[in-house]
Amino acid sequence: MIHRKSNGVFIIAATPFTDSGALDLDSADRMVDFYLEMGVSGMTILGIMGEAPKLTSDESLTFARHILQRVAGRVPVVVGVSGPGLDNMVRLTGEVMGAGASGVMVAPMPSLNTDMKQKGYFAQVCNALGPDVPICLQDYPQTTGVNFSVETLLDIFAAHAQIVMLKHEDWPGLTKLSRIREATGQRAGRLSILTGNSALFLPQEMQRGADGAMTGFAYPEMMVQVVARHLAGDVDGAEDLFDAYLPMVRYEQQLGLGLAIRKEVLHRRGVLSSPKVRAPGPALSDLDKAELTRLTTRLEAKLAAFS
Repeated sequence: MIHRKSNGVFIIAATPFTDSGALDLDSADRMVDFYLEMGVSGMTILGIMGEAPKLTSDESLTFARHILQRVAGRVPVVVGVSGPGLDNMVRLTGEVMGAGASGVMVAPMPSLNTDMKQKGYFAQVCNALGPDVPICLQDYPQTTGVNFSVETLLDIFAAHAQIVMLKHEDWPGLTKLSRIREATGQRAGRLSILTGNSALFLPQEMQRGADGAMTGFAYPEMMVQVVARHLAGDVDGAEDLFDAYLPMVRYEQQLGLGLAIRKEVLHRRGVLSSPKVRAPGPALSDLDKAELTRLTTRLEAKLAAFS
């Protein structure tokens, strides 16, 4: 199970589709094997970048079960269960936990525009899922439109012991991260903090007390090495390696287009049979693909020199 000291890189997994838009479970198998080979500490599926809202309930369950079976307990798997209805959330949680998930991730509903609503919602979620299900709370206001204050998050953490992990991706959010880390263990119990935003601020986040990353950058080996070097005290080495990848990190971070870029890279790396993003979704132009080729070529040259 995920816990308050979980660390490392929990990769946000893509959901592979065929060119026609059907689930591609063969690519899913290659994807799991690829992520594990790259050294990830865990996986997160059915997140926002995993196109969860575009899947039917049956597809979500089929995909989750397939991934859990392929992983076979080698690393913890967190399953996104966010949705408008608690009944569906409870049903999906029960199914995936029974199939071997190590916890679930819950993002707030877009209508939670006051502190009281935010606290009330997570009280309902925790009560519905029960105390034995470890929860990762996702703080991603750029997508959800919900802005948590530090004080509200700390109150939620203190009130609900099963929330053991925060997926932090507020932006700008470095000061928020520092304040939460400073307060956890005092006002609220210590919890694992994993960061998102395509790893754009990963070195600084690690220096401010993050335990690792939970994002889907298409070069997971970079995140694994950066986190490991930070945890070993090699801050400069971590930043030097990160700097080599920074143009690619920045390019993939483009809002609206980033998922298509990520899937194209995974396709080029032989992981996905198709870079298909399920409709409605973006597609890369020929110019986009040419830019990506140039960035990839330059990255490979930098890594050769870095070695």
